[in-house]
Amino acid sequence: MATFGLIALFLLVGAAVAFIAYSGGPGAAREAYLTRGNTFFKIAVPLVYVGLGIAIPAIVIANGEQKKGNTGALANTAPGEDLEEGKELFQNTCATCHSLKAVNAQGVTGPDLDAIGLDTSTPDQRKASEKRIVDAIKNGGTGQRRMPANLLQGEAAQHVAAYVTDVAGR
Repeated sequence: MATFGLIALFLLVGAAVAFIAYSGGPGAAREAYLTRGNTFFKIAVPLVYVGLGIAIPAIVIANGEQKKGNTGALANTAPGEDLEEGKELFQNTCATCHSLKAVNAQGVTGPDLDAIGLDTSTPDQRKASEKRIVDAIKNGGTGQRRMPANLLQGEAAQHVAAYVTDVAGR
């Protein structure tokens, strides 16, 4: 759809350039349009402007219906109920400090969670990665202790850990 819009835009610009060129330049084209122009041009030009004014925003809005926050490998996946809960908790609690592509989080204080090297190759490694995140939430991070301890607790911390383990680095 975006390609069609781009092609249509170039065709319209080309038609406008041709009209100006065959009319003897911009001043002559304006004069021809206002005085000598036939009814077709007096109707077509405003319709083109109105059409573009409707079509371009419509194309942008239509392409904006993709899943918000999902990128790359995650674009066509829908998280389960627990992961959805973890996603929501992450967005509300963690995204202001941490970066995570899956939710378009651009935090600057905490580490980039896409780059922390979580291993999900086996079920045991996945559990270890989730435990690593739960421990970081419980202890207030793993290094400089800039994160408040126990920011999330219990199931909430587990949901965030499962979500981050599932989407980090993808």
